[in-house]
Amino acid sequence: MSTETNGSGTVAAEGSGEADAKAMTPAQRDATATELVERFALWSGAAGLIPLPIIDLAAVAGLQLQLLRRLSQIYDVPFSDNRGKAIIASLMGSMIPASSAMGITSVLKSVPIIGTAIGPLTMCGVSAGATYAIGKVFIQHFTSGGTLLDFDPPDYREFIKAQQDKWKSRSAGSPPVTQPGSVLQGDAGKESERRS
Repeated sequence: MSTETNGSGTVAAEGSGEADAKAMTPAQRDATATELVERFALWSGAAGLIPLPIIDLAAVAGLQLQLLRRLSQIYDVPFSDNRGKAIIASLMGSMIPASSAMGITSVLKSVPIIGTAIGPLTMCGVSAGATYAIGKVFIQHFTSGGTLLDFDPPDYREFIKAQQDKWKSRSAGSPPVTQPGSVLQGDAGKESERRS
């Protein structure tokens, strides 16, 4: 399998979807990115099941950083590890209830019996929901022409809340209200109007 360096200086495997990002239509990019976000949200949920406090947080943070890297490749946006870490940290800071819940549930795992039973299950849901919201925020941001340099977490507070509610309704077993990408395209237009 050959590899290729894309415009952001990262290496992507040929045929992986990221290598041919320039050949994709906007709808194909959104569909590929949405699938990626859903996959990483599930992986983050699985990482939340790690029974060791703090290790689970590190695993989830690593998955979120990798998600951001892969989304940057799909949208052909330059990516930097340091900038990505700073953005995810600031974004988690703007998602105070989710980030607090992740920390609390991680520490809860160290409490014998009750904590070891409840902590992993709670952490699983919270980390999956937070990763889903982060992914959707960056799809929205990159679709509207944004980069990592001009990302401002407070601009996305309402969007994050809507994505967290959407994830909660999905995990509760309710059918999604809209098809993947349909909310995104409408919100992208609103974001473009807001920036103009």
